[in-house]
Amino acid sequence: MPCRPGAGSRSHFNLLRPGGASGHIAAMNDSNLPAGNWPEMLPGWVWLCGAGPGDPGLMTLHGLNALRQADVVIYDALVAKEILDWAPGAEHLYAGKRGGKPSAKQRDISLQLVDLARAGKRVLRLKGGDPFVFGRGGEEAQTLIQHGVPFRILPGISAGIGGLAYAGIPVTHRDVNQSVTFVTGHDQTGEAPGSLNWRAIAEGAQVLVIYMGMKHARRIADNLIEAGRSPDEPAAVVTNATTAAQQVLETTLGRMADDIAASDLAPPAILCIGRSVLMRQVLDWQALAQGMAPRDLDPLGRGRPAEIS
Repeated sequence: MPCRPGAGSRSHFNLLRPGGASGHIAAMNDSNLPAGNWPEMLPGWVWLCGAGPGDPGLMTLHGLNALRQADVVIYDALVAKEILDWAPGAEHLYAGKRGGKPSAKQRDISLQLVDLARAGKRVLRLKGGDPFVFGRGGEEAQTLIQHGVPFRILPGISAGIGGLAYAGIPVTHRDVNQSVTFVTGHDQTGEAPGSLNWRAIAEGAQVLVIYMGMKHARRIADNLIEAGRSPDEPAAVVTNATTAAQQVLETTLGRMADDIAASDLAPPAILCIGRSVLMRQVLDWQALAQGMAPRDLDPLGRGRPAEIS
């Protein structure tokens, strides 16, 4: 169900949970992995792994394989505890970075990876979402290679795709868009990105997905509207995506900031701007699983069945 300003309505349901490069190992009986040849994590290696947007069930099999072998897991703030429980034999080191809260410095995190690898540890760097999508994975991997530390990349499901899918919002739809633009809601200083060409984004982004943008939602919306985007354009805010605490606010670009302020929403959040947001009216699969009827079978006003192009 949509979260209306001030209503704080939530969709609750039971999410389904699943109970190096130089070598491979057969899946062990206690690994919960299908039989096959899985990469072996060797001492002195660092694997940078995406843990997905929140639901532990969205963790990849490569990620689970890494958790079973790691000596040390260095994890971010948005990694679910259940995922860490899949590495009971590893040391767990917190390296989360949350806006407005005391956080480890990126330089210290990167060099800690180097030090642990040089000590002969099998190191798993576990990041929410995908390590190469606004996750600083590129910086950490570059540090490793500059210090002569071998590494492997294990991609994860990014919140800008998987998180919106759990909200019933497809980032692409043939009747809406042939492109999607991903933007971060803040730069290295924590402020709204000043280097972005908002006019180019407003004119060229058919659907816009903004990571970590709730704090600066008003400034972002103002920039887009000033650059020509319609204030009536559909928009959505998805917080705690893919978890049991997920909330979804359906609004418009012009009302988004005020509706956020009037709600009980809090980060982490994904913002989506574009007509694909309308598809939630028919694709809110969590509400459908609870027996609710679609709000509109044809939210785009196509006037013909979906199977007819």
